[in-house]
Amino acid sequence: MSKKVFIENAFQKEWLEKLKNHEEAFKSHSKEIDEQVRFPKENIKKLVDLGYTKLTLPKVYGGGGISVRDMVLFQETIASFDGATGLAIGWHQGVVGELYGKKLWSEDMLASFSQEVLNGALVNRAVSEAQTGSPTRGGRPGTNAVKRDDKWVITGQKNFMTMSPVLTHFLVSAWIEEKEGIGFFLVDRDSKGLSIKETWDVIAMRGTESHDLVLDNVEVSEEKFVEFNLGPRGNSVNGWILHIPACYLGIAQAARDYAVKFAVEYSPNSVSGSISQLPNVQSLIGQMDLELMKARHFLYSVADAVDDDSRREKLTNELAAAKHIVTNSAITIVDKAMRLVGAKSLQMSNPLQRYYRDVRAGLHNPPMDDMTISKLAQTAIKEAESK
Repeated sequence: MSKKVFIENAFQKEWLEKLKNHEEAFKSHSKEIDEQVRFPKENIKKLVDLGYTKLTLPKVYGGGGISVRDMVLFQETIASFDGATGLAIGWHQGVVGELYGKKLWSEDMLASFSQEVLNGALVNRAVSEAQTGSPTRGGRPGTNAVKRDDKWVITGQKNFMTMSPVLTHFLVSAWIEEKEGIGFFLVDRDSKGLSIKETWDVIAMRGTESHDLVLDNVEVSEEKFVEFNLGPRGNSVNGWILHIPACYLGIAQAARDYAVKFAVEYSPNSVSGSISQLPNVQSLIGQMDLELMKARHFLYSVADAVDDDSRREKLTNELAAAKHIVTNSAITIVDKAMRLVGAKSLQMSNPLQRYYRDVRAGLHNPPMDDMTISKLAQTAIKEAESK
């Protein structure tokens, strides 16, 4: 299935062409990145050099001022080249988009940090912890921030710190006892007491190097205390989080493309012509494209709603539903691609086995499937009770 119908303007075409120019280079590193658990530094550097990491910064701050729909289109494309690159850079894009779209910081801090982004800074939120699970479930962080004189001192350990090898800034959540709430602190990578503990040992998205962030009495100034008392982060409409399903949609597209190409080229002596003429193979191709069509239309329609001021306020569970639908469709698509290709798909040299592992990581990105279903049910019940 082609996504051409979702390309709306010359700006999108221009950026897709820029990204397309690096498709083969990005793909050429994927096997090595996965097998060696090596972060795709060359890919990320290329995106920074292209100016990609400035796109979600509003134009008033010197950035590209792109929409959520633009981001979804670009993120899907990058992930189809290399999943680890797509998911990693997506977190930076999403964090910057949310910070400036919602103006979560003071104007002085937004203006100051925009210069960092323009100069190539990379940022991600540090929220997950081993003892609290997903932050969207509302757990209290074990990381603590204590005021000493005119400084905040932060101590704790965060896991799933995606893009840890190249991040220049960390938005660290911490419990502030004196305020009885959760605050976020902007911490520079070169801060004394900050270190990365290499703990990333998983079968999916291996190249993201999502190691642990360790904070040992890290001191930050008062001005770096940038957010407070936001509540559970899953309760507000943040369209920029759609970079997550966009990533898994891109990987699913790559799996589908590989399988279709295999079908039209593979011609065993047991059949006349290629296996693409076999009814069972055509059935698998059709099912893959149907899943892609359902997932893509839903994802892009939600992105459009987020970008529309009059529709955004009416959204309830659509963002979570988009992530649920796309992630599970991606898993289904990769499974069907492997069924089509057969045992060859299990070879370590075959990209399908990597796609198979990588898309499963989506199940563990926020929000979780059970929370999405529960919220849909609760909304339906609440609406029925109010009638």
